[in-house]
Amino acid sequence: MELVLKRTTRTQESTIGELSINGIFECYILEDRDRGLKQGMTLSELANLKVHGQTCIPAGRYEIGITFSNKFNKYMPLLMDVPAFAGIRIHSGNTPENTEGCLLPGQTKEANFVGNSRLTFNALFAKIKAASRIEKVFITIR
Repeated sequence: MELVLKRTTRTQESTIGELSINGIFECYILEDRDRGLKQGMTLSELANLKVHGQTCIPAGRYEIGITFSNKFNKYMPLLMDVPAFAGIRIHSGNTPENTEGCLLPGQTKEANFVGNSRLTFNALFAKIKAASRIEKVFITIR
């Protein structure tokens, strides 16, 4: 399964993008502020640009695994091997204060906000979980 997140709206606090699955729009995604990080940068370049808890992850392609989250106390999607970041998950939330680098799905969007996140996350997670039983799941972030 291939997910593509196209970052479309950037503010001083957040980034909102459109997530598609196999080419079909699925939902909006809220992330922290985009500071221009890219997957091919060195760790020192990433560290110089990153503001902890206020920076979205580098653009690039990542495998998504389903692992147990101690923070949320349940199984959740995890983006694997994100350079200069750890524990990047897809989970519900509405504002930049809820993300710390993670991807927050929503059905509606406003500046620095996505709505109906819990329902949107549940539907997205069900698709990721089902696909992961038969194939690898990847997300490309542009």
